[in-house]
Amino acid sequence: MKGIIALLLLLSQLILADFNLTNNVSKMLAEFKENPEVKLSTLSEENKTAKIEASLKKIEVLKKEDELKNKKSEAKRKQLEIERIQREEELKASNLRKSKIQKELEAIDHYLKEGNIWSKVYSNYETYQLLEFTLTQLENRITQLNDRSRLTEKQENALKKYEEQYKTTKGKIEQLKEYKVDPFKKLLMPDDIGKIPEVESPLDIISAVSFQKHLTAVEEDYNSRYLLLKETVSKLHDKGRVLSRLIELNVTDADYADELELVFLKLKEYKRTLEIFKTSQSALVQKISELKLNLKESIAKEAEKGIVIGSIILFLLLFFIFVKYLVRKYMLENELFYTTNKVINFIFITILSLVLLFSYLENVDHLVSILGFASAGIAIALKDWFMSIMGWFVIIFSGSIHVGDRIKLSKDGNEYLGDVVDISILRMTLHEDVTLTTESLNRRAGRIIFVPNNYIFTDMIANYSHSGLKTVWDGIDFMITFDSDVAKAQSIAKEVSRKYSKGYTDMTRKQLNRLRSKYSMRNTSVEPRIFAFLDEHGVRISVWYLTNAYATLTLRSTISMEILMRIREEEKIEIAFPSQSLFINQSAPKTLIKGSEVFKKNFNKEHGNSKKEDKYEPDDWGLY
Repeated sequence: MKGIIALLLLLSQLILADFNLTNNVSKMLAEFKENPEVKLSTLSEENKTAKIEASLKKIEVLKKEDELKNKKSEAKRKQLEIERIQREEELKASNLRKSKIQKELEAIDHYLKEGNIWSKVYSNYETYQLLEFTLTQLENRITQLNDRSRLTEKQENALKKYEEQYKTTKGKIEQLKEYKVDPFKKLLMPDDIGKIPEVESPLDIISAVSFQKHLTAVEEDYNSRYLLLKETVSKLHDKGRVLSRLIELNVTDADYADELELVFLKLKEYKRTLEIFKTSQSALVQKISELKLNLKESIAKEAEKGIVIGSIILFLLLFFIFVKYLVRKYMLENELFYTTNKVINFIFITILSLVLLFSYLENVDHLVSILGFASAGIAIALKDWFMSIMGWFVIIFSGSIHVGDRIKLSKDGNEYLGDVVDISILRMTLHEDVTLTTESLNRRAGRIIFVPNNYIFTDMIANYSHSGLKTVWDGIDFMITFDSDVAKAQSIAKEVSRKYSKGYTDMTRKQLNRLRSKYSMRNTSVEPRIFAFLDEHGVRISVWYLTNAYATLTLRSTISMEILMRIREEEKIEIAFPSQSLFINQSAPKTLIKGSEVFKKNFNKEHGNSKKEDKYEPDDWGLY
């Protein structure tokens, strides 16, 4: 009975394959071993022992088989767990690779869309193609609806919608029509180089250098376009590889196969454009290099020419500065100093102009021909200017008028007298002073008068100080009565005029002696001259004397007042003035009344004449 129980326990252990049940069976067997007497009382000892040992061996074998199976089951379970973990890791790695590749694809798309002119132009090209396809579809639909004899309300609304879409699409196509055939036509053309400057003067060097910078900018811009196109092609290759990897990874989130086909189409167009660009870039670089080389040679040649001309001008400038220094040193007090200085300036400017003219004029014969044909027109149109220039030459080289001379001229009945302060190539400039002319005629002075140089040919010009002659004859007239002592009056006039004009008389005598070698001068008397003339109201005494050409009024005033004071002291001389005598009931006397005491008394009273007063002694203003 015990053996059956043991076998049942063993079978149950094999069937259930439970480790805990096996442990329980083992415990029961152990208890069975401990109490053999109680449990196997009916069996013989040998059979019992043999059976028990056999059972124990079987149990041990079964136990080992069970342990082996458990081990295999555990190993298999662990293997499955490892495989599961590996699959999860591989899935994570695959997802990570997919995510990385997709990010790489996004980066490429961002580069191609943002700030890439080639992609934008090609996008416009694609848009044009799409709009053209849409327009064709709309045309077909509109044609189909128009071909129907009768339309429902829904179809009429659809027709209106298609027509509006057609107009909108047509307008968009008009705006993008430049992308119809060759989208990269404009980008393949370099910027306009512009007109190449000709370096013919130092100022052209600036334009040439600026043009060189412009060429460099054009070349850099074209190279940047080429590099951008090259980079775009590289990015498209990268995008193709990325899409291929995504397709290999069986990514079904997007239609990468269609996109890969579009990328291949773009690559075909971009590669064709890149080949054309390489040829254009090579030609442009060669052309710009040639232009830069030519400009560099022209700049170097013109710079060398400018240095030579600058050296010549510097030499001329130093030479004329030296000449002007000598003129200033040895002719500063000479009356010809100003004129000589002007002539030197004119010669310097003329030589400088000729140097520059013949240095930068390519064909002198053309200039001579042009001036020859234009000379007649210039002579007629600029007659006054031309005559003024000729007058300037006459004034300068003849020496008839110099700066500082006092001259007088008449124009349209007006007389102008002043000092020459400047002689330019077109006109003389006078400064009007207070003179007898301004006092008696104009009654104004101090004006600046501009006289064209051509007046020397058409008008009379009087020079008060020609060839160093600084004096002129001036006259004073006064009237005395017929019964006055004429001889005494003439003596007084001569004495006073000689007294105040003596300095000018001596000066004039020396000046006239110098002028005899230049002019045929016969009457060189310089002493004061006194004349007496019968007039309607008395005897007119005319006094002529030499005075300073620049201060005639001063000496005239001085001599006039002195003669008047001397005559008032003489009883036998009376100043005559228009008067009339009336004789009532009596005949006129045959002889004139000698003097008029009444007139003398009234005249002396009015003029404050008194024998006790001092004589009039004015300053000799004419001698300064």
